[in-house]
Amino acid sequence: MYKLALTLLFTSIVMTSYSQKQIFPLYNGSIPNSISSSEKEEKNTDQQGFIRYGKVTEPSLEVWLPPKDKATGAAVVIVPGGGYWIVSYTNEGTDIAKEFNKMGIAAFILKYRLPSDKTMKDKTIGPLQDAQQALKTVRSRAKEWSVDPGKVGIIGFSAGGHLASTAGTHFQKSYIDNNEGINLRPDFMILVYPVISLSDSLMHKGSRDNLLGPNPSQESVRFFSNELQVTPETPPTMLIHASNDKAVKVGNSIKFYECLVKNNVSAEMHIYPTGGHGFGIRPAQSPDHWTDRIEHWLKSLKILPGE
Repeated sequence: MYKLALTLLFTSIVMTSYSQKQIFPLYNGSIPNSISSSEKEEKNTDQQGFIRYGKVTEPSLEVWLPPKDKATGAAVVIVPGGGYWIVSYTNEGTDIAKEFNKMGIAAFILKYRLPSDKTMKDKTIGPLQDAQQALKTVRSRAKEWSVDPGKVGIIGFSAGGHLASTAGTHFQKSYIDNNEGINLRPDFMILVYPVISLSDSLMHKGSRDNLLGPNPSQESVRFFSNELQVTPETPPTMLIHASNDKAVKVGNSIKFYECLVKNNVSAEMHIYPTGGHGFGIRPAQSPDHWTDRIEHWLKSLKILPGE
């Protein structure tokens, strides 16, 4: 009986912590820049239980709110990676949301459209539209979710890091309907083993091909090489990478960091000697939790209350 009571208590605590989780369509009504298509979303679950989505045409936002007694008012839009081919929803989505909730940060997982000529009029801007819409949604519904609209950031992984950094360097122009004039600039960026550059020397070919096509113009390559788009208005940025990343060269993070510093943008970078690519919460062979470093950094920015 005692064990049963403990089990029910634990279950109640867990349910209370995440009872406000909800998923809803990113857009009300029609989805901008979309084409009617027979493409159907694919959901795959591997042996570890990790969920990945392919052929995403109907974007959504999943809300993870921290317990009210821990909520700080800060929020983050989470952009999973997947080479603009899939959305790595568990490893770089729900697992990350839980970590941010522990810090008292509201987390919003973006399942964004994957670029396709079959489903979009202009596939190069489709994901960016969804990232901007996610930021707009969080700020427009900030009161409902007890969020401070001046403390809304974005985190992206791998190709999701490219999308996050695109949102953080291309916010001057709205690619969505924004008659309300809601601020589309993230207040901070966290980029984890990110694709940054689409140049020949640093690109992740799969990401570039999926976003821009196999023979992109130099103009589009430059426009979406986000190290070239940094200005003094680019949000404060934290970069996390591993030196032995064989999929996305660590030079992406290094180059972006250099451009941030050159433009007097507050920046911090942590490069692990090992970890490879796609490590999610913890780099392989390292006892470090990079999320602890994120928490300290956000305190230094006054996004989170100090100790």
